[in-house]
Amino acid sequence: MAFDGITIAAMVRELHLNLDGGRFNKIAQPEADELLITGKGANGQCRLLLSASASLPLIYFTSKNKPSPMTAPNFCMLLRKHIGSARVSDIRQPGMERVVMFELEHLNELGDPCKKVLIMELMGKHSNIIFCDDKGMILDSIKHVSSHMSSVREVLPGREYFIPKTQDKLNPLTVSEEEFCDVVCRKPCNISRAVYSSLTGISPVVAEEICFRASIDGSDAAQSLDEAARVHLYHTFRRLMDQVVDGDFSPNIVYRGEEPVEYGVFAFQQYGPEYHSVEFDSVSQMLETYYATKNTLTRIHQKSSDLRRIVQTALERNRKKLSLQEKQMKDTAKKEKYKVYGELINTYGYGLEDGCKSFKALNYYTNEEITIPLDPTMTPAENSKKYFDKYGKLKRTEEALTEQIADTRSEIEHLESVSNALDIALAESDLAQIKEELMEYGYIKKHYDRRKGQKAQSKSKPFHYVTEDGYDIYVGKNNFQNDELTFKFATGNDWWFHAKKMAGSHVVVKSKDGELPDHIFEIAGQLAAYYSKGRTAPKVEIDYIQKKQVKKPAGAKPGFVVYYTNYSLMAEPSLKGVREV
Repeated sequence: MAFDGITIAAMVRELHLNLDGGRFNKIAQPEADELLITGKGANGQCRLLLSASASLPLIYFTSKNKPSPMTAPNFCMLLRKHIGSARVSDIRQPGMERVVMFELEHLNELGDPCKKVLIMELMGKHSNIIFCDDKGMILDSIKHVSSHMSSVREVLPGREYFIPKTQDKLNPLTVSEEEFCDVVCRKPCNISRAVYSSLTGISPVVAEEICFRASIDGSDAAQSLDEAARVHLYHTFRRLMDQVVDGDFSPNIVYRGEEPVEYGVFAFQQYGPEYHSVEFDSVSQMLETYYATKNTLTRIHQKSSDLRRIVQTALERNRKKLSLQEKQMKDTAKKEKYKVYGELINTYGYGLEDGCKSFKALNYYTNEEITIPLDPTMTPAENSKKYFDKYGKLKRTEEALTEQIADTRSEIEHLESVSNALDIALAESDLAQIKEELMEYGYIKKHYDRRKGQKAQSKSKPFHYVTEDGYDIYVGKNNFQNDELTFKFATGNDWWFHAKKMAGSHVVVKSKDGELPDHIFEIAGQLAAYYSKGRTAPKVEIDYIQKKQVKKPAGAKPGFVVYYTNYSLMAEPSLKGVREV
């Protein structure tokens, strides 16, 4: 989600709670586009991060410190000189702009009271931190913007500060019903786009939420709304804006499984049952958690890129091999025809003249007359032998291909299970086990520190979930864990779940007497669907059976099992009804 005007409004409220009437004690600039300000307000000392990063502009309170350079940059030195011990007299957000203004009071060198303004602009690649005097003149900024860089506004010392009006948007806090219907509902685009492109500080996800709450499809044309729908959309939008005015915020993160999908300062209604939300006490906690988790998942994804490439290359190679093998197998279907040709030549060929190119004979297997091609340079016996040789060659080819196709399919199933394990990996220790497996089966050369690999491997454990009524459910993260979970951890009466005919995790439900309530089967099936290749499908077929009926063939690859008499259910991929331990 973009750091939009609504999120900033919630953050400004949090700034008021912590810094109103307080003072700045320390100012540091750990990065070229970032400030770390330590202040003290009604709730004690706090640390405020202001980042003007072009890719991720942010403002929030943090408990983490960052090392600063030995020599402070010029902008940092200027701020220390003027507002190093300034009192925060006001914090405001003009309209619903993505701008936060700190009005500060301090004493100059002569001891006279002065006012300054520190402005944080959170505008994507145009984000900036600007320091102005009380008359709105720019003293300096963390990023200088000359006329060559922007034709809209220069951000340089000595220039007058103003918020650029690059788009003619309405203030969502003051827009009337008439203006809303005239401007938003008459735009030649879909409704969702019309909302966020017409109103300041509204992001696309908030626009979609407004449409959803109004029971309107955001992809419909704005001009297609009738009068009743336009009025209903406006009043839905106004109720959300009333929450902003009243400061009725509930910071939360929406998750799909372990992955954070979206954050917001009010409860989203547009997400389905496969998502769940976690509420936070403050906007800062929400932002810090969201981006820390996102960074972790991004880092894991980057670290797994080499493994993914190895697995994908091996999968493509094996799929091509299987396609060629199956094509060759189709060709061996001719073998029976050649056998019949050889037999019929032996049976009826005694009367053939030399140089015949073909002859007709009754096929005593089907009681049909067929024409058999002959080589005129060969005798009937030689023609018969030629066909029997072709039959023998194709039969041997079929036997070899049957074994090769089974091996290739087994290889593909194994690689798809490894690919699924990479999709659900959440930590470096998970990747270590996957890498170990790829080494063991020759996809990666074994030039590594085995002790380091074993140490990392021991830290990775299966997912452990508990239902509301206390049932323990375990989910393997990779093939090694699947084997250990099924054949070492689970007991005979425990129940075992797996997605049918697709790569996925082994799911084990602990059971003392072999009996489970019906809803536990449904919850375990949902977990098995979620941790499979079918996690994006609406429904997945799940096989389930007691663990004592699950067997592992001798010499089979990790994660491969066989079972014969199983039950099946259709499950929606979901983590509903459980909490992770």
